[in-house]
Amino acid sequence: MQSLKIGIVGYGWAASAHIEAFKEVNGATVDAICSRRTLDPADLQAEHGLALKAYTSFADMLADPEIGAIDICTPPSLHAELAIQAADAGKHVLIEKPIAMSYEDCLRIDEALKRNNVQGGVCFECRYSKHFSLVRSMIDQGLLGDLHYAEVDYFHGIGPWYGQFPWNVKKEHGGSSLLTAGCHALDAMLFFMDSPVVEVTSYQTRSQSEIFKPYEYNTSSTTLLRFENGHIGKVASIVDCLQPYYFHVHLCGSEGSILDNKFHSNKLDGMVKDGWSQLNTALIDSGDVADHPYQPQFQEFTNACAENRPMARTDFATALQTHRVMFAADLSAQEGRSVRVDEIG
Repeated sequence: MQSLKIGIVGYGWAASAHIEAFKEVNGATVDAICSRRTLDPADLQAEHGLALKAYTSFADMLADPEIGAIDICTPPSLHAELAIQAADAGKHVLIEKPIAMSYEDCLRIDEALKRNNVQGGVCFECRYSKHFSLVRSMIDQGLLGDLHYAEVDYFHGIGPWYGQFPWNVKKEHGGSSLLTAGCHALDAMLFFMDSPVVEVTSYQTRSQSEIFKPYEYNTSSTTLLRFENGHIGKVASIVDCLQPYYFHVHLCGSEGSILDNKFHSNKLDGMVKDGWSQLNTALIDSGDVADHPYQPQFQEFTNACAENRPMARTDFATALQTHRVMFAADLSAQEGRSVRVDEIG
């Protein structure tokens, strides 16, 4: 398979993690970086061990015929225009979450991908984690039965100690607690529950701590979800907490339950409900992008581009549905009412 050469736009914390992950991907290699800063290729090689082209002009990078895909790692407010330009240049597109700051912009990107027959992927990499892959496998094998209730919650204090804090506090770049970070929890909820969301009710508040005062939007939200099959769920997104990072998963089904890395199932003979049984898996227990499972996701993106097919789990169409629910939730909190998902778009 001919190597897919990747051009990364935006050179921050996420971009560095992407570069390291792509080193372990068969059939792809990072070839270039585009940044507003002037970067020295010699410094980039010393940092990453790769001979990387350095661009300050995105148009110039798009004009490079060797580059087959663009990986967008800029602040989210820039995603839409960059993604559309990349697709119109005939490049496959990989986008850090969130896709964009409005559903209308998400749809514009979708249209650009389709009219240029290029693939799109979104960095909801948690779907590729060992923990979530194991949970999905247990669901598929019927160990939990029919899931009727789920809680998936995201607790991560994003304060001045965190790399994205300076731009994340701005409404135009961060958007909401769900958009900036809690989208991982909402996306996980949809990954586990096999039914479309039809209605959401969301509430928002914020910490009174001086640490989080710079935020221009509410930093804690709770969203209730009603699914088409009548089942329900809850997603909390708390980015103003003072505690260790915690990604909470509690799924309840007709044959069993999962609580983080513990489970019970009536489908397994000999189990008793006096205590949880342990799942020996790797939890997502850090907000550091270097700890997230990019490598298997990027491998699937690379394979999908080579085969000209949508990637599994985190293709653009799947991520678009997560964003539609997310924007419905933020509208619910803003207007103080329940919102049907079909009101969005």
